[in-house]
Amino acid sequence: MDAIIGNNIKLLRDKISLTQGDLADFLGLSRMQIIRYENGTTPVSTDNLTKLAELFSVDEYDFYEEDTAKINTNLAFAFRANELKVEDLKTIASFKKIAMNYLKMKESICNE
Repeated sequence: MDAIIGNNIKLLRDKISLTQGDLADFLGLSRMQIIRYENGTTPVSTDNLTKLAELFSVDEYDFYEEDTAKINTNLAFAFRANELKVEDLKTIASFKKIAMNYLKMKESICNE
């Protein structure tokens, strides 16, 4: 399972043009830790999965998805991260969390 999660982290990181160093800075980890995550040699903590889900605008369950095509459809808020600082990434992740919660509430209300 760690290999699937790692592959999906790499897929999403590459999709928005973040380096392993960028992701490490965002999570407050070393680049080597990100490499271990992506290789599936170290499990990702639930706290870090939550932070990554907010940054990538995906559901935490998406990290367990083996079909990468399904993950790609969930990247509605994808952006290019060139020249963004860690603080920018934190702000973007916070905004995405608000937007995702809004969309979930709106969907919930419409389904009633």
